[in-house]
Amino acid sequence: MSKQHVITARIDDETVEALDRLARELDRSRAWIVANAVERYVSDELEFIDFVQEGEDDLENGRWITHQQLVEEIRERRAGRKAA
Repeated sequence: MSKQHVITARIDDETVEALDRLARELDRSRAWIVANAVERYVSDELEFIDFVQEGEDDLENGRWITHQQLVEEIRERRAGRKAA
């Protein structure tokens, strides 16, 4: 198991009440739910950042097409499926 760290956060009453309800429903601790939520959020945000970076890298390296080119490509693929 990797080393764990304790962090603190300020959360309003309404959110804490909802967190407590969720903890009861899932039979989990607040800490488990918060840790799980942070892990998911961080993973999702980093995935998005990597996605954007990939697009920026493609633009820098000339790997892009215009909107019109994309529309034409989609039309050609649809026409090919209908012909099959």
